[in-house]
Amino acid sequence: MSKLNVEYHDEMIVPGPARALLRPFYVGNQLPSRFYEPESPRTLKIIARVLAMGDEEVLRELEAVMRDFGSSRDGLAEIFEERFSMVEHLVPTGKRLRSERRLVMGAFFSSEYLFECVSLCNPSVVPAPVEDEGADCDGLRFILSLRAIGEGHISSISFREGVFGSDRSVEIPPPSLRVTEPRLMPHHSYDRSLFYRKLGELGLLDSFSKSVVAILKKDFTFDDLKMAIDSASRGTSTFSTFVKDGMLTLAQSNYEVAFKTSDDISSRVIFPLTPNQSNGMEDARFVLFEDSGEKTYYATYTAFDGRLALPQILETPDFVNFKISTLNGPMVYNKGMALFPRKINGSYAMLSRQSGENIHLMYSDHPHFWYESKTIMRPAEAWELVQIGNCGSPVETPDGWLVLTHGVGPMRKYCIGAALLDLDDPSRVIGRLAEPLILPPKVSEHNYVPNVVYTCGCLAFNGHLLVPYAVADCMTCFATVSMDELTSALKESGVKG
Repeated sequence: MSKLNVEYHDEMIVPGPARALLRPFYVGNQLPSRFYEPESPRTLKIIARVLAMGDEEVLRELEAVMRDFGSSRDGLAEIFEERFSMVEHLVPTGKRLRSERRLVMGAFFSSEYLFECVSLCNPSVVPAPVEDEGADCDGLRFILSLRAIGEGHISSISFREGVFGSDRSVEIPPPSLRVTEPRLMPHHSYDRSLFYRKLGELGLLDSFSKSVVAILKKDFTFDDLKMAIDSASRGTSTFSTFVKDGMLTLAQSNYEVAFKTSDDISSRVIFPLTPNQSNGMEDARFVLFEDSGEKTYYATYTAFDGRLALPQILETPDFVNFKISTLNGPMVYNKGMALFPRKINGSYAMLSRQSGENIHLMYSDHPHFWYESKTIMRPAEAWELVQIGNCGSPVETPDGWLVLTHGVGPMRKYCIGAALLDLDDPSRVIGRLAEPLILPPKVSEHNYVPNVVYTCGCLAFNGHLLVPYAVADCMTCFATVSMDELTSALKESGVKG
């Protein structure tokens, strides 16, 4: 056990089974995607049955649905109208439906999803945007991201806000009971040169895809891409369906969503929308990135489709508008990518876990592309001999880059450790803790995933480090430790890469 004075707090975040998302529902389809086109025979049958309902029956059913589900949810009619719009093109031509029938039909294509009923774990933490900081707040206001796991073990990104007090206190207000997904921006713009570069990385560049790109404007939309593909297809009979579908999938995997500014931060949930995320968005590692005075929040996370785990990146200036993008390059594989909070020697820098067991350092001229990596840390102590990885983005200190690590040892026991990297050359490891900083508590032995503590980020303030961490992949707890004590221990450790 580390001899450092780690303070464990009583504050705890546990799953809330009463918090539900109202999601699209298509019979026989389990893919959580707004890109899915619901043109199945059963969908058409449901539409026909709703159209056959009498006016009085429609009114009775609408009143019942609003009574059962509307009391705790604002804007239910608006959501039902949106759901109806997703199947409206399947309604027979010439059918002008009254508002009540439109809403009832929307209800038949909606369902509640308990997005965090299984777990709230693997937290990341960053300072809140300046405009969100309370003037009377005695401490640092922060935003916490969490991996929310619900029915079918599908993961989404959930948020909380809190305050790290000057007295090292941690306060997390109760979350909003009203939960919303962001709106998919229909006219998201793609950069042609960046799209071309990503096609090359994916092995999708051939004569057909090049002819499609040649038609596109410098900035184009998804609809522009579909029209360009149709136009290029008419000019040739020899094109690969694989390439055609790959271009559309690439575009669908790069998109933009936005919440209403009136939504409380704890009511915002980013749910999987694309096929490569169909089983979840896992372990987001947020960082406040600053470059030439401009601040942007980035988060790397793992998109999982049930078979493949693919790292992706999202960015936001305000936790209202989010851009989600693919990561590309030969070094984009495995899990645990974490961006440094600023450029180093003019390049973006990233920690990653290649080969499943070592920590690597990567540099790039663009945050979406990563070509080379260098091993900087390997398993060394017994508690980390199975594998090590980063636990979020590095924290800059006068003594070096502070990195929390995770180590896996006997009986698949996960512990949290720490390392210190040189500020100018992060490939040089100044020191590593020989013993864990945080061990799994006894309560983790008989929980969802036993003997595990894990975090995706920490926060420095007023001389102390705030470490939110998951216990047994089912709840989130908090610990604090003195920055001076921790960095001194690392410099004196004598344990290198």
